[in-house]
Parts: sequence; C-alpha cells; structure tokens
Amino acid sequence: MLNPLDNYFEQKDEPVKSCLQYLRSLLTGYADITEHWKYGMPFYYHKGKMFCYLWVHKKLHQPYIGLVDGKHIEHEDLLQEKRARMKILLINHLEDIPKRKIETILAQAFALRQ
Repeated sequence: MLNPLDNYFEQKDEPVKSCLQYLRSLLTGYADITEHWKYGMPFYYHKGKMFCYLWVHKKLHQPYIGLVDGKHIEHEDLLQEKRARMKILLINHLEDIPKRKIETILAQAFALRQ
C-alpha cells in the first residue's frame, strides 16, 4: 500500500501526473528540502519550516507550486488571487516545464530564509 504522498501523485491523470512528479523531484533535489504530507497535500519544508506545496488549481486544472512566503516575492508569473500570504506559480502541463523560471523563483524564496 502506498503512503499518502505517493498515492497523491499516483492518482492523478496524465499529463498532470508527470508534471507534478517532475516538480516533486525538482523540489526534493534541494539539500535542505524535506517532503511531508500536511493539510492533505504534499508540503515541502526548508530547514524545518513550511516552504511550499504542490496542488492542482480547481478552476484551471493546472498544477502549481504554492509558495508560503509568496507575498514577499515579486515576479510577473506569480499569482496571489485571494490568498493573503501565499502566491502560486501555475505550470502549464501541456508545455515544457519552465525549469529556469522555477529555479529563479525558488532562489528568491530561499533568499528570504537567510
């Protein structure tokens, strides 16, 4: 039987599933990032503090990275919507994943933790 984290990714349909799995591997590739099952979703902690999470937008049906301290990050592709603290980066699962853009935004988020 799969743990809740693995089950979350396995239950998604393609191509959303592959996109989320890629984002998962990208995030867990950072040295100080740990993966947890929190609030019914995959959450990623940086040095023991909540950092970001992966989810699929309910209306747009696109995967996204939700950044916990997103309100402090200025980037044209980050959306705040009705969130007070967090911003999200939508990922178009039908196109190539913008790895450099993601890494740039994550670098800004890491810099807030210094």
